[in-house]
Amino acid sequence: MTASALATGFAQAPIESAHAFRAALTALSRPGTDVALQGAHPPLPMSVAAGVLVLTLVDGTTPLHLAGAHDTPAIRGWIGFHTSARFVSAEMAVFALGSWAALHPLDRFAIGTPEYPDRAATLIVEGSYTQPARLSGPGIQATADVLLPEVAAFAANHARYPLGWDAFFTNADHLIGLPRSTDVRAR
Repeated sequence: MTASALATGFAQAPIESAHAFRAALTALSRPGTDVALQGAHPPLPMSVAAGVLVLTLVDGTTPLHLAGAHDTPAIRGWIGFHTSARFVSAEMAVFALGSWAALHPLDRFAIGTPEYPDRAATLIVEGSYTQPARLSGPGIQATADVLLPEVAAFAANHARYPLGWDAFFTNADHLIGLPRSTDVRAR
């Protein structure tokens, strides 16, 4: 890994991570809202939005799973240098990063327990999608229309609420949050 690649994290970490954390909270509390993120330039194929999320939400105590094309020496080195994250299997992950196809099968990820529903994984799903979906539930005034990789998996995830994983969708420098509390239906 080159010195220039390692320098592509936050220039002013306290300020940029605070802004990014607020943006992530906005995305999850207002499902379907497109939020722009900036401040990091991770190795490809990791997007700017995914890089900013990882720099903000992951640290040396956070088990992270990299799936598919996102599990590269360059990405592992970049994340390791900036966060000291522990790389783990899908079953042990608190966060998982990859394309929708690479993250499958989804039943590998923690969904929490009745006593501790917060012990669920959060998926950072990279890519652009074409499956129209209508969202409703907490944080949405009436409904919100989004494009997802599929509808059935998110509807099934919502059906087991308060258990289930949460998801962020990242593409370039854009982010959309989809918590398990959101009802997802085909549009």
